[in-house]
Amino acid sequence: MENSEQIWGITPPISSALPTAVETHSTHLLLEELRRQNTFESAAETNKRERVLADIQRIADEFVRRVAKEKEPQNEVLIRDARGEVFTYGSYCLGVYGPGSDIDTLVTAPRYVTRDDYFKYFPSLLQEMAAKGAVTDLTAVEDAFVPIIKFEYWGISIDLIFSRIATLKQFPPHGQLDLTNNEYLRGLDDRELRSLNGTRVTKEILNLVPEQSTFRLALRAIKLWAQRRAIYANIIGFPGGVVWAMMVARVCQLYPRAASATIVAKFFQIMKAWQWPQPVQLKKIEDGPLNVRVWNPKIYKSDSYHLMPVITPAYPQMCATFNITHSTMAVIQRELERGFDLTNKIRAGKLQWKDLFVKHTFFTSDHKYYLAVIATSTTKEAHKIWSGFVESKVRVLVGELDRAESVAIAVARPFNKGYERTHRVKNDKETEEVQNGSLTYQVQDQDDDSQSDDSKTKDNGIEVKPEVKLESNGELSIKPEPEPEEDQKVKDDIPSLGAKIFTTTHYVGLELAEGARSLNLSYQVDAFKSMCGQWEKYDPNLNYLSVQHVKNTNLPDDVFEPGEAKPSRPLKRAAAMKRNASSEGNPPPAKRPQPTLQAPTAAAG
Repeated sequence: MENSEQIWGITPPISSALPTAVETHSTHLLLEELRRQNTFESAAETNKRERVLADIQRIADEFVRRVAKEKEPQNEVLIRDARGEVFTYGSYCLGVYGPGSDIDTLVTAPRYVTRDDYFKYFPSLLQEMAAKGAVTDLTAVEDAFVPIIKFEYWGISIDLIFSRIATLKQFPPHGQLDLTNNEYLRGLDDRELRSLNGTRVTKEILNLVPEQSTFRLALRAIKLWAQRRAIYANIIGFPGGVVWAMMVARVCQLYPRAASATIVAKFFQIMKAWQWPQPVQLKKIEDGPLNVRVWNPKIYKSDSYHLMPVITPAYPQMCATFNITHSTMAVIQRELERGFDLTNKIRAGKLQWKDLFVKHTFFTSDHKYYLAVIATSTTKEAHKIWSGFVESKVRVLVGELDRAESVAIAVARPFNKGYERTHRVKNDKETEEVQNGSLTYQVQDQDDDSQSDDSKTKDNGIEVKPEVKLESNGELSIKPEPEPEEDQKVKDDIPSLGAKIFTTTHYVGLELAEGARSLNLSYQVDAFKSMCGQWEKYDPNLNYLSVQHVKNTNLPDDVFEPGEAKPSRPLKRAAAMKRNASSEGNPPPAKRPQPTLQAPTAAAG
């Protein structure tokens, strides 16, 4: 069969027409704009990434060799041929990485190497075999949903995960292990399956698009657009990188010979009109060798609740958008409509590509009312754990606000990143103010005196996670950690410095329903805080959570970029012109009644 006649995906193409001269020129203009927007990195930086990956491969081989020596010291052939295999996934593997992008990386090993071996040996091998100072910010999280070692290697962020290949005792030469082979999934536990999934999905996406270079350029544009519009964050409830990639790939299948600029325009046209919950699929659901769950809303009731299902192409197929809420779906659809309108005008020559990539106005004009979800910790290392957990649950709060019939909210829109701040306080009163949103005591985190106190590691470089518990009364409080007497004496000698505490704040913009006159979120907020306080790793001696109501005029300065106008209160003269304007606390009637928001209580638990 001729390539032009090939059917990509699960339906025939909409059009197999070749690009016109106008479409080719538009693609050239799109490429130029993406370069101006700094989405490509230099050749030198790319070469640096390749050297880092080569180093990780060298360390992986030594890691497997050491485990082989420990477990079968007499097996000279096994030890001689011992090797691991390093794969990438995500943006690097897709070829759409840019300056500052991390590298999602997978280490695979033969069946005799376990996950325990990985966390026992690999962190110390990184420190031992890398050049002095190359590896920094090393953190191992063994009990994560996908167990991971995170670090920076020569300034490049690396997320390193692990899996055995239980069907192989010895790996083939480097470059010959094909993870798309479903037989390699046999004998693995759930965490190992999840670890392999990233690379398998990424490689399947690339295999299922008609022209990879067209796909990559279009995906760069859609990624930049989604990031600028603040709808790029899987953990918060928006599509992540792999979801946007699958959606772009589906459009490429429908227009297999189109130019990248056409794919971008068709992306908005197709996706704004998509008949959700009809799933976006790159291939038909397939059977495999495992007795595992595969996405199927006809069999599994929970799958039928997915609002915008985008299904991964690698077995076992899963929904990558299970965490999208009604509110985030409404925001996504609104942005797709906006993108469709803009790309139509770009194609007509009325606008330029740069107009598609204009930044969001989440803080400057989109909302009058916000919720601020503030996670606080007394040590930096404890804060990494606590703030990460709270971030992963913000979408749960949004979902509860969506489902509550008694709450007059049309849309609860979470911002796609949190704001990390460091504060120095001298007493309980100042601590309480910071916990409840005050920035009066904010300082620049110099990563200095707190480092030695906050960071506790094992000999092999793995962080010791704090032992955590929940007090019987459910209350959250900030208490200093117990300290040796000599350490306490040193601190008593310098009381003027105060103590550092760390906060991460996530903002949720609220769009009120038409005619809303009051808004009481206490029930939903208290339930959210109670859920967070019941987490097994929550420690009342280290962690605190508050949820505050913030008006747009009271947003902190650091959420605005240079040149952005912060919302301000109406001028007094303008207010005086309003009928019945009597005082600041009793505003005049507006075109629709102004709602009264009841501020949620501050403490979690």
